[in-house]
Amino acid sequence: MSNDQIIMGIETSCDETAVAIVRNGREILSNVVASQIESHKRFGGVVPEIASRHHVEEITIVLEEAMKQANVTFEDIDAIAVTEGPGLVGALLIGVNAAKAVAFAHNIPLVGVHHIAGHIYANRLIEELEFPLLSLVVSGGHTELVYMEEHGTFQVIGETRDDAAGEAYDKVARTLNLPYPGGPHIDRLAHEGEPTISLPRAWLEEDSYDFSFSGLKSAVINTLHNAEQRGEIIEPENLAASFQASVIDVLVTKTVKAAKEYKVKEVLLAGGVAANKGLRYALENRFSDMEGVKLIIPPLSLCTDNAAMIAAIGSIMYEKGKRSTLALNANPGLDIEK
Repeated sequence: MSNDQIIMGIETSCDETAVAIVRNGREILSNVVASQIESHKRFGGVVPEIASRHHVEEITIVLEEAMKQANVTFEDIDAIAVTEGPGLVGALLIGVNAAKAVAFAHNIPLVGVHHIAGHIYANRLIEELEFPLLSLVVSGGHTELVYMEEHGTFQVIGETRDDAAGEAYDKVARTLNLPYPGGPHIDRLAHEGEPTISLPRAWLEEDSYDFSFSGLKSAVINTLHNAEQRGEIIEPENLAASFQASVIDVLVTKTVKAAKEYKVKEVLLAGGVAANKGLRYALENRFSDMEGVKLIIPPLSLCTDNAAMIAAIGSIMYEKGKRSTLALNANPGLDIEK
């Protein structure tokens, strides 16, 4: 293995404890994820304190399992990439301190990386990236359009001004009394209904690539309350379909417009909401006849939080000479452009 670059990735930004080993930035040797969904379900969302405690319990077990599956020792590892931010500060601290402990004990270089950059680089685990490219990032806390001219450089050309798409999904799901996490349940319901209810689409200024979903979320809640007061019944399938149609319309339209304006070669989908079947289908449909632009969508296993994506961006940063000291700290407000 001496001629290969072996990167360990560690991810604990929210409610998944994950460790992966990736060879040469693209080949996954192991990708172990311990999910906490069952623990947070009864609260209807992630409880930071509970998430941190679970990370403490799981991190050593997950790390050892990832190394065992990859059949590597600490001597084989060239660098440890760890999510520095953004995320829940308590959760981030567990991963950062685990990474620092291993780096110190075995004299391995340490690389702090950006969580969203990881989501973007999940696509490099599918195929090599071509620049310039545009990434549509859609996750629980982030909705962004990120333009990249080369490896490791990120320019945010559009972002959410209020609720991220994932947050809107979870809040609408709660209104419909669907279990946590709400996104997959809304997606499933949407495919059983028809978008028969008129809901707003926030286009903002004509030249803006920013997003806004708080008005849409409020419109869904008001539609339900108004129907209740009139004694009318709204089919949840149709409301889910109408809500999803509104979100997807805005996301896809702005992505297509930006892809044309920035003359990109590739469009990547990234983030937890990238697992949404409606969004995947709509993007495939719109980009299928767009000449010269390739669409890459990661498999479901690489959409949600995982450590292979952290190792993938870590590989690029390591090659670029980025190193973190043992003073590395959790940075919940880390800026991807800096």
